Amino acid sequence: MTPQRVVVAMSGGVDSSVAAALLKEQGHEVIGMTMKTWASKDAASPAQKSCCSVDDMGDARRVADRLDIPFYVVNLAEDFERRVIGNFVTEYLAGRTPNPCLLCNSQLKFGRLLDKARAVGASRVATGHYARAAVNPDTGRHAVFRAADPSKDQSYTLYGLDQEQLAAALFPLADLTKERTRELARGLGLATSEKPDSQDICFVAKDYRDFLRGRAADRIAPGDFVDEAGQILGRHEGAAYYTVGQRRGLGVALSARHYVLSVDAAANRVVLGKRHSLLVRALSTGDVNWVGIAEPACPVECLVQYRYGSEAHAATLHASAPGRVRVEFATPQLATSPGQSAVFYDTRGMVLGGGVIDSVERLG
Repeated sequence: MTPQRVVVAMSGGVDSSVAAALLKEQGHEVIGMTMKTWASKDAASPAQKSCCSVDDMGDARRVADRLDIPFYVVNLAEDFERRVIGNFVTEYLAGRTPNPCLLCNSQLKFGRLLDKARAVGASRVATGHYARAAVNPDTGRHAVFRAADPSKDQSYTLYGLDQEQLAAALFPLADLTKERTRELARGLGLATSEKPDSQDICFVAKDYRDFLRGRAADRIAPGDFVDEAGQILGRHEGAAYYTVGQRRGLGVALSARHYVLSVDAAANRVVLGKRHSLLVRALSTGDVNWVGIAEPACPVECLVQYRYGSEAHAATLHASAPGRVRVEFATPQLATSPGQSAVFYDTRGMVLGGGVIDSVERLG
C-alpha cells in the first residue's frame, strides 16, 4: 500500500499501540488519536481498568512519544453519552441486551473519529481490532474478514460499518496472534506491552446492573418471575437486570434449574423455564447492514454468529423486508436476547452482513 497519512485510534492498550508501530514501520505518516469518551462519575474513571480512562490516555501518549508520532486527545464524551451510553440504558429498560461496542465502532471510531482524521488530512483510520478489511473479489464491495487468530477475532463487532467507512479502515493486526502482538510491543519497548486486556464494556466498572441503578433507578421496579403459563414463581428486582439465557443470580428458589426465557419490560415480568425452552429454530433481525454483498433477492445459505465470541452455525437467510432478515438455523440453537446482533459469514470468513435480533421462534 502506498504510504499515506493515517490516524490510529489509540486506546492505551497493547493492540492499538502495535498497530501504530506497524504502520509507521511500513512508511505511513502516523497520527495517534485517543477518544475521550467519559465525562461523568459513573462512566470510565481514572481508577478503573477500562479503555479511554485518564491512565489509558497517559499510556497512549507515552507510546506515541516512544514512536515519535503526533498525538491528540479528541473529546467525544457528548457523542459517546448520547449515542452509546444512552442507547445502552434505553435498551436494557426495554428488556433488550445491547452490545455497545458495535455502536462505538460504527458511530465513533469510524464515524466521528474518521471525521477528525479527514480534518487533519488523513484518509484512513486504523485500530487494534483483530480483523481483516479487504475487497470481496466477487462483488467489488469492501468487506470485513475474520482474523488469522480465531481466538481473538473481532469481525463480529465491525459488521455495522458502511462501505465508505470500510474503505477508510485499516486493521494492521489481522495476521497476528495476541502473543505475537505482545512480543512486538516488548521488542519496541512500548509501555503497554504487558498491559491486560480491557473489560468487555469500557464504561461499566464491574456489574452493568450497578451502572443501570446509577442511571435509571427511578425507572426500575420489582416485579414478578413467572413460568411459561404465567404462574408467579417469585419476585425479581427489576426486569432491566435480567437477560435471556441467564440462570445465575435469579434470587428465587426453585426445585429445578431455571433460565430466563424472555423479558417483558412493559409488564415488568421475567419469564423463567427449563433449558430446552431456550431452543429456537429461527431469529428475526432488523437494522440489517449488508457488507460483503448487496442485499440479496433470494435465500442465502451461510454461517451465523449470534453472540460475540461464540461459534457460527449453519443457517439460511430470508430477506423478509428491506432491512430485515429471518435467520433459519439448520439445527436448533439456544436463544439469545433481543438487542444482540446476528452476523452472517460465508465459508471464507467474510462478513456478508448482520442485524439486530428483535424476536425468536422457539421449538414446539
